[in-house]
This record gives sequence, C-alpha cells and structure tokens, in this order.
Amino acid sequence: MFKRLFSAAIIFGAAALAPPSPALAQIAACLPRDVLVTRLEERHKEHLAGGGLQSPQRLIEIWASEETGSFTVFVTRPNGISCILATGQHWRGPDPAKPGGVGG
Repeated sequence: MFKRLFSAAIIFGAAALAPPSPALAQIAACLPRDVLVTRLEERHKEHLAGGGLQSPQRLIEIWASEETGSFTVFVTRPNGISCILATGQHWRGPDPAKPGGVGG
C-alpha cells in the first residue's frame, strides 16, 4: 500500500512541475533580465504591463501581449537574474472605459 501511495505521489508531483505552456518551455526558468526581456519582446510580442517590489530584494514584473494574448510573470533579483513564475494565455488588460476595471 505504501509503495503505491508513494509512486502515485511521485507521478503526480512530477506532472505538477511540468511547464504550464509552450512559452515557458521555450524560455529557461532563470535568465539574465535583458535576455529574458528580448525573448519576450521578439518571440511573444510581450511588453511591460505592470509590476512592483515584492521585497527590497525582488522586483515582480508582468509582461503581456494584447496581440497574442500571452503573458509572463517573473521576478528579478539584485544580481540581474530573472526567474519566470508563471506564463499564460488570454491576457486581459485594463479597460480604458472603466478606471481600474479589467476589460475584455
């Protein structure tokens, strides 16, 4: 019984760690920020959509494309290395008709 439970945990744990999208699979998990930004701009047509400090040592940025609908969330450390936290599709930016609202 314990072997089966342990095996199932390993299999499902590995599946949970798989890249959630093709964009993440094409980009290494951590890169110098300038390399990551260039790839996001050129390959995925993404531009800075927002961000802020998570702590004095971590800058969180969201890059998105209104054209392709893709988005990437990453954190940059003081040493200039950025690590991707999440990627996705169907980005919805702010709706200019509603201040602070999300558009569609």
